[in-house]
Amino acid sequence: MADLSDLQPLTGAIRPVSLHEEVASRLRTLIFERQLAPGQWVDEQALARDWAISRTPVREALKVLVAEGLVTLTPRRGCVVTEVSEDDAERLFPVMALLEGRCAHEAALHASDTELRELAQLHDTLERHAAARDIEAYYRANHVFHSRVQAVAGNPWLGRATDQLRVFMRLLRGRQLHQPGRIDDSIGEHRELIEALLARDAERAGRLMHDHLMAQLDALKALREAERAAAAPRRKGRARAA
Repeated sequence: MADLSDLQPLTGAIRPVSLHEEVASRLRTLIFERQLAPGQWVDEQALARDWAISRTPVREALKVLVAEGLVTLTPRRGCVVTEVSEDDAERLFPVMALLEGRCAHEAALHASDTELRELAQLHDTLERHAAARDIEAYYRANHVFHSRVQAVAGNPWLGRATDQLRVFMRLLRGRQLHQPGRIDDSIGEHRELIEALLARDAERAGRLMHDHLMAQLDALKALREAERAAAAPRRKGRARAA
């Protein structure tokens, strides 16, 4: 169960209007911030007690999150936060690369001068966080940048499809940025991308965004392989001790 005491923006009375929607919003924040981690059981009773509400709006909110795919209903256990497995990532990233590549393509075509300046400013923020090696801040700024490219593309159908899958990308919370050297590679990819966007080179921007997403998958796979290799001696040690 997450410790809710540190989440100041999420504390206090909940408005009675659309109660389950606000509860759903709070739960999304807990999940995206990993206060509720992938695979963790969602304790309805504890949430209702901590937020001083009945269990009914919590249950209704969880139904919304089940429909969104953020939590999974399991028999005799209730809801658990969805985990993105290795197989899931292998299937998810290529599709997201196609969608985000198209977002970058259309953004290069349709962005106003003001919107391009905004994207350049967001890139500057990424540069600062990369230089400081602040992975958490870089992850947050990266999410804002990608979301803004999507918005600037101005295609509601593309935006809808991208939004539906972006929630699962957020479940990974930029894990690949912890792979050694990845933050340097990522900011380098972003430099090329912003250059293409500012030049309104739609074909290049789309290709670079696509390749940027696939590079994230490669980094995630390398990180998971390194984690398995590091865990193997510990497993052998426990086996010998047993």
